[in-house]
Amino acid sequence: MTGVVVRRGAIAVGAVVTVALVGGCKAQAVDSDGKAQPVRISPTKTKPAGPDEPSGTPARKPEPKPAPKTLLAPGQRGDQVRELQARLRQIAWFFDNPSGTYGSSTTAAVKGFQGKRGLPRTGTTDTVTWQKLVDMTRKPTKYELYSGGGIPASKPDKRCLTGRVLCISKASRTLTWMIDGKVVSTMDVRFGSQYTPTRDGAFTVYWKSRHHVSTLYDTAMPYAMFFSGGQAVHYSSDFAATGYNGASHGCVNVRDEKKIASLFAQVENGDKVVVYK
Repeated sequence: MTGVVVRRGAIAVGAVVTVALVGGCKAQAVDSDGKAQPVRISPTKTKPAGPDEPSGTPARKPEPKPAPKTLLAPGQRGDQVRELQARLRQIAWFFDNPSGTYGSSTTAAVKGFQGKRGLPRTGTTDTVTWQKLVDMTRKPTKYELYSGGGIPASKPDKRCLTGRVLCISKASRTLTWMIDGKVVSTMDVRFGSQYTPTRDGAFTVYWKSRHHVSTLYDTAMPYAMFFSGGQAVHYSSDFAATGYNGASHGCVNVRDEKKIASLFAQVENGDKVVVYK
């Protein structure tokens, strides 16, 4: 039996008490006259270690946090880089059109963003930097991701699959020159505003004018290919300069002069024009 505490009950103060262990665990107190006295026995409690005393089990050191994982770095290309650029553009850290290439301007934008948020200015996009950016921005639209153009062309309308067709998609903002269902060339285009919308439908080219000038708006319309009243496919220097920040008066603007010059040379009066959403 381990240590016990014997508490005197009715035993008089100063009396001589003898504790006898009977039957291994039963204790009895006997006074000087040999009379038994009631005794209460309780197990001895272990005293907890104080603040300056060593405990039985050593304290576990907290595990260090893992270093943030690098997601994107200079030199990389792809859709996630394009999304990074579009998100940085939403909060005015990136001013170019998203290209999908992690170049010097993207690196500088990431460094600026990191420094402003108290993060290490590495210029690479790690998990912490990406999460901070996602929390501050919204998912970019297709047009934000391709603000400079280059959206993959939409699936051709079925009316574009036969003959010679200028297949114009408003969804992808592209003009695809097709012959018998095969793509010859594709280029970025811009349309009319909500007040002067470009008409949807199937038309034919009825007049070509290489150096046309609008008599209504007094503006140059080089390589004009008219298909519906005064609406035409033509080169736009304004589109080339300002991108999608502006709109046409209903025409289909092309900003790549070399591409439309080549297209103008191939298209003939009577070729189809299909404008669809």
